Amino acid sequence: MGGLTLHPMKEIKIIVQGEHRSFVTELLDKVGASGYTIIGNISGKGHHGVHEAHFMFSEMESQIMVLTVVPAEKVEPLLAGLRPLFEKHSGVMFVLDVAVTRRERF
Repeated sequence: MGGLTLHPMKEIKIIVQGEHRSFVTELLDKVGASGYTIIGNISGKGHHGVHEAHFMFSEMESQIMVLTVVPAEKVEPLLAGLRPLFEKHSGVMFVLDVAVTRRERF
């Protein structure tokens, strides 16, 4: 009986204001990310202080996290695409080493 094979990939976590959601998702589509997950209305503390989750009228007013898993060669295009956003607005991107069992899904 064969076991599962693990394939190295990169997990990307991007945290930005909700108003920049379409910028991030359009960039992910452009670089060929096969999919992503969006977590809205998040709280945390960072360089700019505490960010409270305030879901008042729309997601645009709170922070979101966009998660995706991509092959390593897609990390640099994502960095380049996010640079203009991060030069003008708060936000952060984390890149983690992960392994997946079904590489063809990514």
